[in-house]
Amino acid sequence: MTVFPNAKINIGLTITGKRSDGYHNIETVLYPLKIYDVLEIIPNPDGEGLEFSISGESLAIPEEENLCVKAFRLLEERYRLPAVKMHLHKDIPSGAGLGGGSSDAAYTLRLLNDLFGLGISREGLKDYARLLGSDCAFFIDNEPVYAFGKGDDFRPVRVDLSDYFLVVVMPDLAIATARAYAGVRPRKPLFSLEAKSSNPPEEWKALVQNDFEETIFKEFPELSGIKESLYAAGALYASMSGSGAAVYGIFREKVHLPELEGDCRVFYDAG
Repeated sequence: MTVFPNAKINIGLTITGKRSDGYHNIETVLYPLKIYDVLEIIPNPDGEGLEFSISGESLAIPEEENLCVKAFRLLEERYRLPAVKMHLHKDIPSGAGLGGGSSDAAYTLRLLNDLFGLGISREGLKDYARLLGSDCAFFIDNEPVYAFGKGDDFRPVRVDLSDYFLVVVMPDLAIATARAYAGVRPRKPLFSLEAKSSNPPEEWKALVQNDFEETIFKEFPELSGIKESLYAAGALYASMSGSGAAVYGIFREKVHLPELEGDCRVFYDAG
C-alpha cells in the first residue's frame, strides 16, 4: 500500500512562553501543502519485524532515528504487527520547517492502522502522533488548524488558499529546530492569530509574523533576501515556515521566478 505524506506551512508563529518540560508554548496556523514524499508499506511474510529503506533526499541520521521507524516501533510495542517492508522516498526537504518528517510519521501510523485493521480512532492516532513530535498530530486530519500549547493542540480555522498561487523556496541550507528556539524570546501576542488568520492574505503582511525570522534572518540573511524577492515579485504575503529554512509566498496570479531557481529548490502552486 502506498501513500503520499504532504508538507505544511506555518501562517504566523508566536512563541508565547517556555514550559517546565523544556518545550515552548506557541501559537500558529498550520496549512497543508501539495509537496509530497512517497511511503510504501507491504507485508513481508518471509521476514521478521521491519525492513526499512529510503531514497531521494538524504537524511544523515541513523535508521532508528527516522520518524517512520519510530512510528512503527511505537505501534509494535502495543500491537502484534506482522513483519513489513517499508520504503520512504523523500522529496520534502529536511530542515525546512515544512514538517516532512512529522508527516511521514503520521502517515506511517495511519497506514499501519489501515493495513492491519488495528481499529485505532482518529483521536487515538493523534495521541500516538503526539509522542513522536509536536506537529505530527496535525497530519492525522491534515486540515487547516490553529495550533497552540506545544503546537499539538488544535482548533479548526477558516483558511482557504485554493484560489491563490503558492511558491515555496528552499535554499541549500537546513536549520535545526533547537538552534532556532535558542535565539528567540517568548512574548505576549499583540492580537489573536486565530482570529486574524481568517482575514484574506492581502491583510496578513501587516499583521501576521513569524517570531523566528528576527534571529534567523540575522544569521542567514539570504532568507531575508528570498522573502524580499517574493514581495518584489508581487507576493501578497511572504514568510518563513516554522523555524526555516523554507520561505513561501502567496500570490494572486501564477508566477515564475527563475532568479531564485539557481541556488534554491522552488516549488510552484504548492497550496
